[in-house]
Amino acid sequence: MFNQADIIDTIQTIPWFLELSAASRARLADIASLRRAEPGEILFEEGAKEDYLYVLLEGEVAVEILVPTCGNIRIFTAEPLDVIGWSAVTPLVRQRTASARVLLPTRMLAFEAQPLRKLCDEDHDLGYIVMRRISNVAASRLLTTRLQLSDMFVNPPVRNNLSHNQLE
Repeated sequence: MFNQADIIDTIQTIPWFLELSAASRARLADIASLRRAEPGEILFEEGAKEDYLYVLLEGEVAVEILVPTCGNIRIFTAEPLDVIGWSAVTPLVRQRTASARVLLPTRMLAFEAQPLRKLCDEDHDLGYIVMRRISNVAASRLLTTRLQLSDMFVNPPVRNNLSHNQLE
């Protein structure tokens, strides 16, 4: 089991938290947990209620969306220091915009969404850094998704009743 010192040490290794004060990092550690997940595990499903924002520390996670007539399509492969579950922190959209499936043994830092939103409201320096990072992640994923979907119209995938695990 991980203790508070492990979580604080981990937070201090994440580049986008380095600009935070020690007090802000400690407050983040209070609402964080370290988690492990194994290949095949589903972290969350598209349309489900948001509950956690994750920062990957080790491993890989496939982020997938359901495209009618094509099934689940991978739009992103998260690697160490990538953020997934970003919509948990947004002001209005609090349902998953994609699904996340573990590809390799994964270790991640998990922040419970509601306490993180509250902390961002209370600590504006922390909130600005978190929201700036989230906006960069969202913009990047939207661009990547748009390019992939555009490509699908030009080169549609063959759908021979493949499961989402086979569409990789």
